[in-house]
This record gives sequence, C-alpha cells and structure tokens, in this order.
Amino acid sequence: MASPGALSHLRVIDLTRVRAGPTCVKQFADWGADVIKVEMPVSEGEDGFGPREGSDFQNLHRNKRSLTLNLKDARGVDVLARLVRSADVLVENFRPDVKHKLKIDYETLAAINPKLIYASISGFGQDGPYRERAGFDQVAQGMGGLMWVTGLEGQGPVRALLPLAGCTFAPFRTNPARRKAIDPDVRRQRLRKAPRGRHDGPFRGGEELAAVTRHAAGCLVPAHV
Repeated sequence: MASPGALSHLRVIDLTRVRAGPTCVKQFADWGADVIKVEMPVSEGEDGFGPREGSDFQNLHRNKRSLTLNLKDARGVDVLARLVRSADVLVENFRPDVKHKLKIDYETLAAINPKLIYASISGFGQDGPYRERAGFDQVAQGMGGLMWVTGLEGQGPVRALLPLAGCTFAPFRTNPARRKAIDPDVRRQRLRKAPRGRHDGPFRGGEELAAVTRHAAGCLVPAHV
C-alpha cells in the first residue's frame, strides 16, 4: 500500500481552467493533497483544452476528484461555500471582476473560512490598468520578452512551441501557497483560536521576465537596445 503524500493533510479546491491554473494545482494533487476540481456544466463549454476524456485534460487534472457546479446559479455557489468550510487552499484563475460578480471572492469566502489560503492567477494581476484583460500563454511570451529571443536573426518574434508561460508559472504560484499551508509557523497560527488565511494574486508575466533577465542585462548594462 502506497504511503500518503507529503500534502495528504490538505484539501484544495480547484476552480481553474486552461493551462497555468490546472498545472499549478496538479502539483498539490501529485504531492497527495485532496484536490476537488470544480467543473463547469457541459452546456458552458469545454474546460479550455479539448474534451474531458482527452489526454491533455486527463493529464492536467490527474489525481483530482471532481464535481460539476454552475457557479452562475446561487445553488452552485452554496455548494461551493460548504466545500470551502473544510478547505485549506482555493486556487482560481478568473479575471478579477468575475469572482466578485459570482460572489466567490476572497473576502466573501474568508468570512466562511477565515483560515483559507486563496490563490488567484490572472494575466495581469489583481490591480492595475490591465487587470480585466485575459492573459494566455502567447500574450505572456510576447509581453514578457521571450518571443524576442527565439527564432532566427532578422526573422522577428517567434512563439515557443511549448506553453512555457503556463508551465513555468506553476512553481511560482504553487510554492508560496504550499509553504503557507505546511510551514510549521503558519500551521501553528492556523490552529490558534482566531486563525487567519490570506489572498495572493501575482500576474503571469513575472516568470517570463525572470527567464529573460540575462538578455535584458545584455541590453541595459552596455546602455544600448
């Protein structure tokens, strides 16, 4: 019989879709956390990357349990609220305005479970002038500078075939949330009489900027672009 994973004491609610979010939560599942993937009703369309039975979906959501909820319906939000009561971590990648419209934002859910660690993933962060814009892999590659250092000289920007922005973001997002959930000091705080969670929401372009710092330094240090 296999031994439980290092994160088997955690329950994680997965509200994510497409690539970066599911890749992030997949790491919790691979480490043994009890991950509950919330899927949209069939009428709302597929989950970003092909059919549920397809290889991509199955890989992104391996080791997770799942249920279907219509979060546009008050009954679906009520079921989610009941799940939140026993959750340690919730991960979502809606645009910042969407979660408030659905009434599943951090402030609302933290009132139900004050110890909840609420991780948000978005293309351009939770504030700022671009906060309401969607951000996909090719957008992050382009705006982060990765496209400018691929391809042949004189060819112009070229997108990397692999979804590097979505895949490399996962450790950036997962590690802080995982540390807050398992760090001894944080766990002691969560077991006190008045435990408190937190909300984190970095933007997806950060990992691309980190990846091209060598090239940026090559332009900025000699003072030419």
